[in-house]
Amino acid sequence: MKVTLLICTAVALALSASAAACGDGPGFLPGFKSPTGNIKCYYNPHGLTQRGFTPVVRCGLDQADYATRLQSYCQAGDWHGFTLTPTRRPLLRCPGGASGDRVDFHTLAYGKTRQLGQFVCTSRSTGVTCVNRHGHGLFVSRQSYRLW
Repeated sequence: MKVTLLICTAVALALSASAAACGDGPGFLPGFKSPTGNIKCYYNPHGLTQRGFTPVVRCGLDQADYATRLQSYCQAGDWHGFTLTPTRRPLLRCPGGASGDRVDFHTLAYGKTRQLGQFVCTSRSTGVTCVNRHGHGLFVSRQSYRLW
């Protein structure tokens, strides 16, 4: 199991490095943060998920009132937020190690929207919402979250 995780992590790091050219800065993936800096989301066109390699938006929070509760759902690794894939409901993000993704985070002002690949994210004072083209998405804030 540990060898498989190590191999998957190495492959993910290699793909992240090759995909980094799609980011805003040299070698960085495109991302944004809320005006408070608590919520951070980014796009990885070759993200590793429980469903394999696929374009993803990953959103994490520095502080979340529900972090301890969600950590209890992670069987391996620590809870670090959510992963939205192109066609399905979001997943909890519980990586076993550092992702290795290098991200260029720009502040997304409240009321503004940003397209990340095939995903659309909107920043509001109440939190951040991201959706895929199939209508699945997530809402995250310090106080609550919702996945659909």
